[in-house]
Amino acid sequence: MNLNDSSLLIAYVSFILFILGTVFGSFINCVAGRIVAGENWISGKSHCEECGHELGPLDLVPVLSYVFLGGKCRYCHKHLTARYVLVEIAMGILFVWCFLSRKILDLKLVQQLILTVILMGLSLVDLDSYIIPDGFIVAGIINWLWMVFFVPDKGSYLLRGLISGFAIAGIILVLSLVMDRILDKESLGGGDIKLIFMVCLYINVIQGTFLLIFACLIGLLFVILLKKEKIAFGPSISMAAFLVVLYGGALQSIYMGLF
Repeated sequence: MNLNDSSLLIAYVSFILFILGTVFGSFINCVAGRIVAGENWISGKSHCEECGHELGPLDLVPVLSYVFLGGKCRYCHKHLTARYVLVEIAMGILFVWCFLSRKILDLKLVQQLILTVILMGLSLVDLDSYIIPDGFIVAGIINWLWMVFFVPDKGSYLLRGLISGFAIAGIILVLSLVMDRILDKESLGGGDIKLIFMVCLYINVIQGTFLLIFACLIGLLFVILLKKEKIAFGPSISMAAFLVVLYGGALQSIYMGLF
């Protein structure tokens, strides 16, 4: 459904998607926290990280619970990290961003929203543990794969994704092995290479090149701002992937127009 001609409907859909995004932000925050803590993310109960008290429904309303409770636990009154509410708000904004990039309600938007949740989850885990769990990579591959049932040219869809994934990830794997030899230490984690493979399934080889450039620039910016020699590279790849998945086609057209 193309909504370009209805500003009121666009505003309504954007509002609904923002709310939905905060809900998924709360969910993926919880999943990431449990994975890092070694807890069962499926059946575990949400609890305060300070006192361990199990949280009730009123404590789990995205954004609003944090605001109304003044950023404190209802039970022990200790201050909670602002990361929870920031991720919820960020996910709301990212959901709206995905929609406004095309202003179309379709299965491609659904795929982009799911990918956004996956990228946020693995980024949060990577920030805390320098590990990208394989489960997120598998989820991303499945999210790419289910669309094959709804595209007209199934063979082209699969071939483009697989060529891009293996080509870009393969080049990065070879380069990282060479750098490992030269530096005598690991230059890029295996999880990062798997992540590059996964996100490149959604784009073509040219767009994959843009992704690598953006990821390196974002990573360099993080190094400068955080003043650290080692950073989690997963968030940089994820941010680059989000931008290229949405705007890769436009970037490719601009690039090809230069020749």
